[in-house]
Amino acid sequence: MTSDAYAELASVGPYGVRPGHALITLVEPHPGHEYAYNRWYEDDHFIAGAMAMPWIYAGRRWVATRELQLLRYPEKSAIAQPVTAGCYLSVYWLTEGRYADHMRWTVGINKRLLRDGRVYQDRTHIFTAFHDHEATVYRDGAAGPRDHHALDHPYAGLALEVIESEGPEQREELLAWLRSRHLPRRLAGSPAAMVTVFRPTPLPSDRMSYVKQVEGVDTRLTLLWFLESDPRECWDSCFTGLDGEVAEAGLGRVEFMAPFIPTIPGTDQYVAELR
Repeated sequence: MTSDAYAELASVGPYGVRPGHALITLVEPHPGHEYAYNRWYEDDHFIAGAMAMPWIYAGRRWVATRELQLLRYPEKSAIAQPVTAGCYLSVYWLTEGRYADHMRWTVGINKRLLRDGRVYQDRTHIFTAFHDHEATVYRDGAAGPRDHHALDHPYAGLALEVIESEGPEQREELLAWLRSRHLPRRLAGSPAAMVTVFRPTPLPSDRMSYVKQVEGVDTRLTLLWFLESDPRECWDSCFTGLDGEVAEAGLGRVEFMAPFIPTIPGTDQYVAELR
């Protein structure tokens, strides 16, 4: 491909700013490889394996220290076994309507990275999936950062929630309940400024072999709660009992509720606190 082809590609197709899609990836470095994994991901893969790709326009890394891992629930989770698995969470926004274009690039570049010895093998993908955006619910209405700012704004914490419904129709009911009732009530007066809601999409058949196919494509919703305070300061008051509320509504069950704090780029801060 010549450089002229890039000018042609840039002149066609969607190029809005909405986070129409997201890559959400929760990874567990193997014991003894925490420092090496952190440096590889931050110094190389975050850029070459994500941010340098077309149509990814924002990204941020988050970490769960052992103290944060122990706040997770439910104990028996369909997402992580044990529920404490998964130290590092990375989230990326993709331009709406560009998922297919991006996916062809990401499969190609990851095959190249693997061939060139630039894929760190001593890690396990706990929860890795591309998602389509379904809704964003704001605490303060039109005030404050929008969802396309969320990965650049200096939020103090993030909570990852995965809810499983009984089927596709029930997921639509769950989404409507979340948007109109549950999330507005939970956000009011809380340190969470917004919640973005996504549904997972299947990975292509030529994905990398170390990433398993996405489960719950027709039944799950993935929620990201963006927090203005450290989740350790508000976990009991804001997030305890969410599973009971979802179950009581009869629309699904919470399979994963986990708090994170942002990493500090260029450092190994928090690596010693993972175990």
